[in-house]
Amino acid sequence: MKNYIYIPLLNKYFDYLKYERKLANNTYISYQQNIKSYQNYLLNNKKLTKEDSKYNPLILNITEAKLLKYFHNLNLSPKSLAHHITVIKSLYNYLVSENYIPKNPLDNIKSPKLPKKLPKYLTEEEVNKLLNINLYTPYDYRNKAMLELLYATGMRVSELINLKINDIDLNNALVRIFGKGSKERIVPLNDISIKYLDIYIKKYRPILLKNSINDDLFIGNTTHKMTRQGFFKILKKEIQRCGIKKEVSPHILRHTFATHLLSHGADLRVIQILLGHEDITTTEIYTHITNDKIKKDYEAYHPRSHK
Repeated sequence: MKNYIYIPLLNKYFDYLKYERKLANNTYISYQQNIKSYQNYLLNNKKLTKEDSKYNPLILNITEAKLLKYFHNLNLSPKSLAHHITVIKSLYNYLVSENYIPKNPLDNIKSPKLPKKLPKYLTEEEVNKLLNINLYTPYDYRNKAMLELLYATGMRVSELINLKINDIDLNNALVRIFGKGSKERIVPLNDISIKYLDIYIKKYRPILLKNSINDDLFIGNTTHKMTRQGFFKILKKEIQRCGIKKEVSPHILRHTFATHLLSHGADLRVIQILLGHEDITTTEIYTHITNDKIKKDYEAYHPRSHK
């Protein structure tokens, strides 16, 4: 997507998003779209041409009152408005950090409160059913290794299918994961995932490659790397096989990993690092799940809760 107006301040900001914050491409495009809306607002309200040299001061001298009016007139849903405010606030945080302005004019502007949608997850009993795969074929061993790895690390399915053989370090029980914006994180492996990864890599991956050569860890049914669609089909088949009645997506396994860690006493900041969340508030959603479980357990087991 091209920059909408050649304004050095905004071009620097876009470079900052792309090269320093390393936003994923879709996120980067959504930021640009929101900035375009803001640009148009400033231009239309001041009747400036796109080449007008007074445009930079318009960005730098905006008031809180004008910003509130702007956000109000967008007429967006609470979720879209919250994202829009985040983008514009990020722009002004950048301008403050670069000493263009002394204070962010959005400091006192709050995003709308959004209803918290609790993530779905599997119980430990359901996970045990899912991972209890009958192992007969090379595909069974591949599927077992993939699902054990997902549950062991909480990685995204996009991260799973993009793993290379050298990203797995079985000797040191570690996997190197490249997340959103190509940000790298190192996550430990548990004993069971190591066992089945070792079997798959040494014995069954060469069979699936059929004498072809590539460095992808998980091989699909055509000697090329596993695809998202291919993994979805495998997961759906295994869910049906073990009789789980819930709708289960790959992301639910990520939620399951985080929820089980937290319920067994893991520190929230450790879970944040393992999941690759940039902001701790993203990880905090799992505390609502465990708090709800604590309340239910209390009501079920405390001797005076039913008096």
